[in-house]
Amino acid sequence: MPDETITQRESLALIESMINKAKNRFGENGFLYLLWGWVILFCSLGQYILLYLVHYPRHYLVWLATWLALAVQFIYIARKRRKKTVSTYTEDILRYVWITFVILMFLLEFILADKSSNTSPDYLVNTAGLLALYGMPTFLSGIILRFRPLIAGGISCWVLSIISGYMPRQYQLLFLAAGVIIAWIIPGYLLRARYKQENN
Repeated sequence: MPDETITQRESLALIESMINKAKNRFGENGFLYLLWGWVILFCSLGQYILLYLVHYPRHYLVWLATWLALAVQFIYIARKRRKKTVSTYTEDILRYVWITFVILMFLLEFILADKSSNTSPDYLVNTAGLLALYGMPTFLSGIILRFRPLIAGGISCWVLSIISGYMPRQYQLLFLAAGVIIAWIIPGYLLRARYKQENN
């Protein structure tokens, strides 16, 4: 009987240890946050320069870089899954949070497709809407992972979303750039630092 009790306690301790180790495993070294943060920062600042400084008519073409980022993400996730034998509950929840974000983002772009031109005042609505959406998965990821920089990043996106609605059109892309710096790039580097610290 004592042996059985010890075995049960050891089993519970092992399970608890595995849960704690898996809790913050999503994004591991922050790669996906950094990937998308830098790509969107590059695209938003690139479009701003092409549109307002260079006056290039096809300024929007810079966003084609997101397709390259998408390909990199698929390769990264595929390699990660091949190395992994078990998927945790936390990772499953986070995956569905980000899938929901992607679906909502495409829906927003589709709904505002005829209004999202930079010549239209509704361009403001599009940028404010994107920032509001960026805040949703970032905030929820921070809550689930118990990682405060992501929580702060999500809230910052919502604040920027509100402010951007009152700002002139030419500053919208700069708000988008600021949003990804605060929400994804800074937390991404902090996640990478924590990952290295935990694995050392």
